[in-house]
Amino acid sequence: MKTNAELIDLARSALRDLGVDTDAPTGHLIARSPLTGEDLFPVPATPSMRDAITKADAAFDEWRNVPAPVRGALVKRLGELLGEHKQTLATLVTIEVGKITSEALGEVQEMIDICDFAVGLSRQLYGKTMPSERPGHRLQEVWHPLGVVGVISAFNFPVAVWSWNTAVALACGDTVVWKPSELTPLCALGCAALLERAARELGAPEGIHQLVLGGRDAGAALVDDPRVALVSATGSTRMGREVGPRVAARFGRSLLELGGNNATIVTPSADMSVAINSIVFAAAGTAGQRCTSNRRLIVHRYLADDVVSKLAAAFDRLPIGDPFEQGTLVGPLVSEASYEAMQAALKAASEAGGEVICGGERVDVGAGGHWARPALVRVPEQSGVVLEETFAPILYVLSYDDLDEAIAMHNGVVQGLSAGIFTNDHAEAERFLAEADTGIANVNVGTSGAEIGGAFGGEKATGGGRESGSDAWRSYMRRATNTINYSGSVALAQGVDFSV
Repeated sequence: MKTNAELIDLARSALRDLGVDTDAPTGHLIARSPLTGEDLFPVPATPSMRDAITKADAAFDEWRNVPAPVRGALVKRLGELLGEHKQTLATLVTIEVGKITSEALGEVQEMIDICDFAVGLSRQLYGKTMPSERPGHRLQEVWHPLGVVGVISAFNFPVAVWSWNTAVALACGDTVVWKPSELTPLCALGCAALLERAARELGAPEGIHQLVLGGRDAGAALVDDPRVALVSATGSTRMGREVGPRVAARFGRSLLELGGNNATIVTPSADMSVAINSIVFAAAGTAGQRCTSNRRLIVHRYLADDVVSKLAAAFDRLPIGDPFEQGTLVGPLVSEASYEAMQAALKAASEAGGEVICGGERVDVGAGGHWARPALVRVPEQSGVVLEETFAPILYVLSYDDLDEAIAMHNGVVQGLSAGIFTNDHAEAERFLAEADTGIANVNVGTSGAEIGGAFGGEKATGGGRESGSDAWRSYMRRATNTINYSGSVALAQGVDFSV
């Protein structure tokens, strides 16, 4: 395991490679690593939120008039730079989040992929032409740039979520103000430096992207500023309940990606080798700190004992330790508070009649930080703590007797992000896809992991927002319906006669 001094040297070297001035005046924020639980160093200061929004608002007037394919060229260059510095940026993700190397590299690859998507999108911001009921008239729908987009991102995907929003927003003609998690300022500085380099090389207007490092006050200033047309916020449901109404009160738009209490159903026809491997990753990957992590497992009663036995054996074999080392599969929790929340959830489940089959204990890896073995908990019913999202590697196992019961149990939580079913019965799969009330529903695929081609997001208390692929771009633009009269006469709709 690297010492804190080694992590400091590695982080500073990575920042310099990405073009960050590590000798710049510092602000009040201090970078920290969950690998040691210790501070790294103060990070460079950034503009105030008010100044950042002012610059982005001014830049929008110029950027919106740049042809969309030219805007796409900037996103293309960003993608190229991300590819050139993929390993370096992944190193910062591991230092600040604790993700194993393959997951950190995978997150950066998502950034590259969304840039590819947004480049193509810049030539496909299609509207529609509709038939008019009036002769000599044409009716059309046109999409226009929206304005300043505020992005609030969470610690667990410190670079990918920013890119989902920023690549699409820039292609759509918007400018961006980014308030990242206070836990991942180094990742943010690296991303911003690469985008600034791309903008300089292509002569893009100054100010189209602004980074503001700060805490709740900075986030509140972004949420409340009427010059911010869209606030895209990723975080807890509690945070979304605060952000959504405040943005709506000023008639702004919000795109909310909030909590998930994701479930997987395992049916008697499931291929168990596929199911077990997928469930283990979904439950334990990123130490259970993904919004799509598998929290609940709903298993047919006939299979329950066998599935629990197989999962317990897999959990016990999981290599926990240095995420930089090849073979490690589980890194640290992000903070002591996360570990304590995990312990409180396990205690609550036990007091409600649940049985901790394995895991949950602190793991000593010979360093600081907060490490825990993923926990498997068998619970008699879906109630209490099972209805909540604990951002830690806990998998609750419930039993069902028929598919109606399983789907009802699946839908019986306030969150609605991601879901999965393992079955080789086509009718079961189709019923699940039709009735699962989540934004993402998978067959023979775990809850965790998504491709950028599809829209990402969920329903209910997950917020209803959609980012990344498909037609998620429409959230970043405004729609106008145009009527063009080339008839040389006046004809009112619905045959209204208002002759003077």
